[in-house]
Amino acid sequence: MEVLVFSTSVQSYDQVKSLAPLIDSLAGKNRWNFALDDCDKILRIVSDKVKPNAAIHLLKQSGYQCRELTD
Repeated sequence: MEVLVFSTSVQSYDQVKSLAPLIDSLAGKNRWNFALDDCDKILRIVSDKVKPNAAIHLLKQSGYQCRELTD
């Protein structure tokens, strides 16, 4: 499995809750999480099938900034 890591502009767990159905449809339930206590408001997705651009596009269409973080 691959872990994709993104910096986002998501600020609250209410926002995460509203995004959950969309991210579930992209990555699957329990295959992703947010670390809102991190300064980059990290989104992690565990998947071999999700392409980074798909996740970025999904968040941007929902009104959030999102960029992939690489090593």
